[in-house]
Amino acid sequence: MKILLSGGAVVDGTGARTADVLIAEEKILAVGEKITPGQATGAEQIDVSGCLLFPGFIDAHTHFDLHVAGTVTADDFTTGTKAALCGGTTTVIDFATQYKGETLEEGLQNWHTKADGKASCDYGFHLAICDWNAVTNKELESIVDAGVTSFKLYMTYDTKVNDKEIFQILRRLQQLGAIVGVHCENDGMIAALQQEKVEAGELTVASHPLTRPSIAEAEAVNRLLRLAQGAEAAVMVVHLTCAEGLKAIREARKRGQKVYAETCPHYLLLTDDVYKLPFAQAAKYVCAPPLRKNEDQAALWEALKQNEIQTISTDHCSFTMAQRELGKNDFRKIPGGLPGVEQRGVLMYSYGVVTGKITLGQMCRLLSENPAKLYGLYPQKGSLKVGADADITVLRPGVSGVITAKNQSQNVDYTPYEGFKTSCRVERVFLRGQEVVVKGKVIKDEQGHYCPRKQPNL
Repeated sequence: MKILLSGGAVVDGTGARTADVLIAEEKILAVGEKITPGQATGAEQIDVSGCLLFPGFIDAHTHFDLHVAGTVTADDFTTGTKAALCGGTTTVIDFATQYKGETLEEGLQNWHTKADGKASCDYGFHLAICDWNAVTNKELESIVDAGVTSFKLYMTYDTKVNDKEIFQILRRLQQLGAIVGVHCENDGMIAALQQEKVEAGELTVASHPLTRPSIAEAEAVNRLLRLAQGAEAAVMVVHLTCAEGLKAIREARKRGQKVYAETCPHYLLLTDDVYKLPFAQAAKYVCAPPLRKNEDQAALWEALKQNEIQTISTDHCSFTMAQRELGKNDFRKIPGGLPGVEQRGVLMYSYGVVTGKITLGQMCRLLSENPAKLYGLYPQKGSLKVGADADITVLRPGVSGVITAKNQSQNVDYTPYEGFKTSCRVERVFLRGQEVVVKGKVIKDEQGHYCPRKQPNL
């Protein structure tokens, strides 16, 4: 069946232009100001006048059905991918994990079991390497050949790898043409600062940002980038939060290194003042790295404006308030992570584009084009070119709204963006040519396909 979207403005990395879009058999058949009657014969016509047509948003950093901190995230692939669709995200790349004692294949298969047949948007996996050994090293080639071309390393938590292992993994994946995203925090510094707070009996949420300071992030970013320099490997710094970390990235780029950076809406819109609130409020914002200060926000927005940050993902990792009660008497036991897969698009338009901090073209690059290129999905995803998957997010500007927990689809009883005013609405969403969302409501679910990926376009 053909569908003709008429009267809208098509957005790409350079901006917006008036154009109609013709969809047929899951693909973009034609894009142009005037699609000929012959091309559109038999097509269902949908008037999208006044709307912006983006390539379906890609969230390259989610954690669905993740077992962590003695509990499991509130959103699994059923609820999380529905929420993603409601927010205009048609593809997620979730973090599969190889736990200690597992092979990479076992870790990957565990995530297929969680996702296959349950997802409502398309999906892929990064694979976190937590047990580096000769078997893991050998497996990497077949894993990459099978379409997993991006990996995750942690410099903190029980899943961390040491500097020697980071260096060896970077070298190996550089040989295979894959890319590594790294969670950068100095594990030893965090442990020492937490010990000090425990000994002082200071176990409230206010201690959380003090034990994970920006300097712990910046040191780890700098150390990672020096390891990457020695390994002659490109690298991605995930969820960048602070000006000091940004400075380390800039210095590495001046040395000629290929360094990519991701940040998240909560680091652009929230500050660490929230941790001073009473537990019932403060616990909602516990994440790692933690929220930072106004000057860090300003630095990140400026870096986005200057195209120094390549992607905005959500790091969606949701927990209910009952789950966060696990840390009521000890901030270290609060499950960390924020929900946001549903609100990213409207937030970035309302607080980025409308305020002039970023352009429409930059929004498209940050939410669609760049993640598609970095993670081996372009041009099948991330573009509205002829032959691409017909993943289309129809955004209607000028519609006033307010974000509340009551009007979200995410399987969690709060939102960190409660009361945020928005100036657009996700009007419709198409996934491979099927209309799956109308006015924020999913009308077709469990249509998601797994996406094997090519090598990154660096």
